[in-house]
Amino acid sequence: HLDYHADNESYLAAKLRLFSGVLEPGGVAVVNPASPVTEKVVNAALKRGCRVMSFGARGKDIRLKAVRRTATGQRLDIAVGGRDFAVTLPLIGGFQTDNALCALALAIACGGETEKAVAALGALEGVPGRLQHVGDVSDAAVYVDYAHTPDALSAVLRVLRHHVSGRLHLVFGCGGDRDRAKRFEMGEVAAFLADVVIVSDDNPRGEDAAKIRAAIIKSCPNALEVAGRREAICKAVAALGPGDVLVVAGKGHEQGQIIGGEIHPFNDAEVIRDAILAARKEGDG
Repeated sequence: HLDYHADNESYLAAKLRLFSGVLEPGGVAVVNPASPVTEKVVNAALKRGCRVMSFGARGKDIRLKAVRRTATGQRLDIAVGGRDFAVTLPLIGGFQTDNALCALALAIACGGETEKAVAALGALEGVPGRLQHVGDVSDAAVYVDYAHTPDALSAVLRVLRHHVSGRLHLVFGCGGDRDRAKRFEMGEVAAFLADVVIVSDDNPRGEDAAKIRAAIIKSCPNALEVAGRREAICKAVAALGPGDVLVVAGKGHEQGQIIGGEIHPFNDAEVIRDAILAARKEGDG
């Protein structure tokens, strides 16, 4: 958002106006005490004559008491207005916990019934292509994520690590005609944070896909190189065991793969579902 604001201070000032000028007096401001700017938000809201609701591990109105992570989500123990609830949240990552509790607070602040609002958390769905849980096979969970930079890939793998009791598998590649320096860096991230890595093709565009893969493998020498993305996904799914987690990274929600000057229909989630069906049939056979 610094494309629109001169600096972080200007950005914060714009956000604070939501509480000091936009929110009607008598309204409710929902805050997370863990945020470094919460005190400023609370002061602005109180000065406006608004009530404040807080959520999170230090929340007074909605308090997160415990978190137990599973391969496909999180089990939350929360207290809402002094009443205890157990919630199965079908989303992973601490940021999703914060988002869910914030949404719960907003629903209650707007007059929603507490029981119905809490129950709705169990039916939440994530954004397609962003840590999207696609399916399960052999007691292993499979995800798709759009991560296509070193920082994003690192963040995804670190989040998933908390949900793995077996091995963390990764399929990824790098786009052609784009930042070439990140290929070595992403290979380093993969080698450091994943247990099993398959390097395949992303959107090679006008570049030689084999050369892109080679650039990644320089920093991830133990990775398996598989040229076709579909074949790579199928190999990864077939190799899963109990407690494992697989993430197919780089393309997320995209519906095509750019090879040369052509866009070929391709969606990671659809290919994963096909691979899971094939793996199940193989297991039944």
